Amino acid sequence: MKIKTVFLLVILIIFLTGNVYAEPEISLFGKDISINDSENPEDYVVGLQILLVLAVLTLAPAILIMMSSFTRIIIVLSFIRNALGTQQTPPNQVLLGLALFLTFFVMAPIASDINENSLQPYLNEEIEQSEAIQKAINPLRSFMYNQTRDKDLALFMELSNLDSEDISGKSDIPTTTLIPAFIISELKTAFQISFILFIPFLIIDMVVASTLMSMGMMMLPPVMISLPFKILLFIMVDGWNLVIRSLISGFN
Repeated sequence: MKIKTVFLLVILIIFLTGNVYAEPEISLFGKDISINDSENPEDYVVGLQILLVLAVLTLAPAILIMMSSFTRIIIVLSFIRNALGTQQTPPNQVLLGLALFLTFFVMAPIASDINENSLQPYLNEEIEQSEAIQKAINPLRSFMYNQTRDKDLALFMELSNLDSEDISGKSDIPTTTLIPAFIISELKTAFQISFILFIPFLIIDMVVASTLMSMGMMMLPPVMISLPFKILLFIMVDGWNLVIRSLISGFN
């Protein structure tokens, strides 16, 4: 084992020392790409912009989850599955896919606004990058502000030492303050909806459990008996239609 390690180190040293004075070239798809120092400062700026874009792309899932309707939707759908007691049915992939497409449906007008007023003018070189970013964040800020409770917003304004007298409107609220306030507001709303949806299924579990105990069937798990009744109730009231309707209408 030690001999292999020493051998690999020797090969690595030879490779590094042999390429110190060599031309920095890379072969890609049969084409030689050379890497040379640039004397134009704008080339470095472009490189930094590309690096920034890649960094933003890595944060895209977090942005999608935390700055959109995804959080509320996935929590409510998860609570519905737990209330039904169907274990892993629907599976996680189905719930995530449904929550993702519902998020696309809710955020479609905002995405269209960003594309028309920010992305396309920037690609056509009609506006600068800073202006494009500002026009892109404004629709998201309006969406988050409309879904955020004043109490949650006041909490983060207090924690960030912002004076309410200096803020005349929602445009004066920093984005770094608005985002966490929006997140905890979404969490509270999701738990409130889930609690209301949980009650009918809880009543069915209690009725079945008390019935089995009165009949002396204490060894029979109540979940096995209540599960078909809960599924039947969910089908009779067209549960998925009601849940999705209430979720989507809550963002209007």
